[in-house]
Amino acid sequence: MKAMFGVVSLLVALAIVGLIAVRQLKAVGAVGGAAVTTDAGVPNVPQMAGSGNVRERAAQLQQRAADDVGKALSEGAAARRDATEK
Repeated sequence: MKAMFGVVSLLVALAIVGLIAVRQLKAVGAVGGAAVTTDAGVPNVPQMAGSGNVRERAAQLQQRAADDVGKALSEGAAARRDATEK
C-alpha cells in the first residue's frame, strides 16, 4: 500500500512539473504554439530587420543596445543638469 501511494504521488508530482515546463516553453516559443503576446503588460520581443545570418543579427542587436545605452545616459545627464540648475 505504501509503495502504491509513493508511485501515485510521484506520478502526480511529475505531471505537475511537466505541465509547468510545457507552459514555460510555450511562453518563450520553444514548443509548438503561439508565442506570448502582450498579455499582462509584457511587451513583445521586437523582431530584427532583415533576414541576415546570425552574425549580422548579433551585430545589429549589439549596435541597438549601444545606441539605447547612449540615449539613456544622455537623457540621464540632461535630467541631472536640469535638476542642478534649479
